Amino acid sequence: MKDASEMDLKTSAHAILAKLGADTAVLEAGEMASFSPVTGEQIAALPVQDAAEVASVIDRAAQAFRVWRKVPAPRRGELVRLLGEELRMAKDDLGRLVSIEAGKSPSEGAGEVQEMIDICDFAVGLSRQLYGLTIATERPGHRMMETWHPLGVVGVISAFNFPVAVWSWNTALALVCGNPVVWKPSEKTPLTALACQAILDRALTRFGDAPEALSQVIIGGRETGEALVDDPRVALVSATGSTRMGQQVGPRVAARFGRSVLELGGNNAGIVCPSADMDMALRAIAFGAMGTAGQRCTTMRRLFVHDSVYDQLVPGLIKAYGSVSVGNPLTTQALVGPLVDQQAFEAMQAALAAAAAEGGKVHGGSRVTDVAPDSAFYVQPALVEMPAQTGPVLQETFAPILYVMRYSDFDDVIELHNAVGAGLSSSIFTTDLRESEMFLSAAGSDCGIANVNIGTSGAEIGGAFGGEKETGGGRESGSDAWKAYMRRATNTINYSRELPLAQGVVFDI
Repeated sequence: MKDASEMDLKTSAHAILAKLGADTAVLEAGEMASFSPVTGEQIAALPVQDAAEVASVIDRAAQAFRVWRKVPAPRRGELVRLLGEELRMAKDDLGRLVSIEAGKSPSEGAGEVQEMIDICDFAVGLSRQLYGLTIATERPGHRMMETWHPLGVVGVISAFNFPVAVWSWNTALALVCGNPVVWKPSEKTPLTALACQAILDRALTRFGDAPEALSQVIIGGRETGEALVDDPRVALVSATGSTRMGQQVGPRVAARFGRSVLELGGNNAGIVCPSADMDMALRAIAFGAMGTAGQRCTTMRRLFVHDSVYDQLVPGLIKAYGSVSVGNPLTTQALVGPLVDQQAFEAMQAALAAAAAEGGKVHGGSRVTDVAPDSAFYVQPALVEMPAQTGPVLQETFAPILYVMRYSDFDDVIELHNAVGAGLSSSIFTTDLRESEMFLSAAGSDCGIANVNIGTSGAEIGGAFGGEKETGGGRESGSDAWKAYMRRATNTINYSRELPLAQGVVFDI
């Protein structure tokens, strides 16, 4: 098969899907258009599933749950092991499709698929480590313990910027925990979802005895998502997107006493202290702020630089922003690719105008028009020197904008760092032990991710991923995030011939 750079993107995307075994007949069978941000061209038109169709999908998933929950966890882990093998074989093709549909560089597209492989490896080991506790009991002749059981149907709603990795974080854990998955991908990246389902179908064929409808994809917009969120048979909804989206999903799931894992906005900040390694800080900030065209939930969006090193660091950053290569990620070696669409471009320009009105000095941010058709939206990343943390600095704009501010007092900068709604990722650049430990302490960063001498992005699957405050409080991926996908039971067994009650209660009849 020709490389994506040697054919139009629509043909290339369809060819990849066909190679992976997806049903290509649906790619031109509907009304929901899918576009590549690389050129702005339409690459598919998919049918949308309405509420009745979503209900049918969930019904099949609920039936699958009744079977899958009885399969021993290590056996469930074998399916995820096979999925990891299939992903290894499909890495180049799926990574290329991610680049076409999400506009990522080939390196980032392949890296996202590697993240899927890594979480499969993690989940296979986890399938033999779904541990409960043995708990001390006050009653003689008794034993108390906790056990973990499959939860039910898991609904996954993912965003365009990580179109496949987020699904894998949830699905690998959900499957080993005994749950089926119903996935509604972003309407901006449906083709990668069809590819992932095809790859999982290969693993299911090799596995042999899994129930039907263990993993399903539903395609559509808001109405499709609402049907998934509102269905009481969906035990857990894991939703990745904006804080605004989470404000709608969370209450709807809670109203029916369901569970939710919310991975929402991140107005992430870095702090550069006087003792920082300036060269390392510059490189980490540049990637953290400009990588993926600023369209990561962990993108660095605010930077606080100490007065004593501001004039040493910031001019170098401004130079990097002015010289970074912007272009088609499939045909050039450009480090910065496209924004996802016109709406993202307009939001960026509005934020820059608001920053200028607040006294900000804007470097970059203009549209780059000589690298792609007018239907695509490429921009020079923007660095904005701000006099204070006001106006647009307090809000997340999903674009490559870095707001830079001076600070002089460490305690004050911690307060400024935490004075935004979101609380996802954070970083500090320092070689001062006291500063780094303070930043990681209870009185330091209030984010779910706090890093020292690395940027805000680039999380590994071994740690639980997620944040606090308006980021939603959810956790996915590593550590003990698996517990969200299971229900806990506390069990007490009486192996004596007596019936003592707890707390010394006496009830004799």
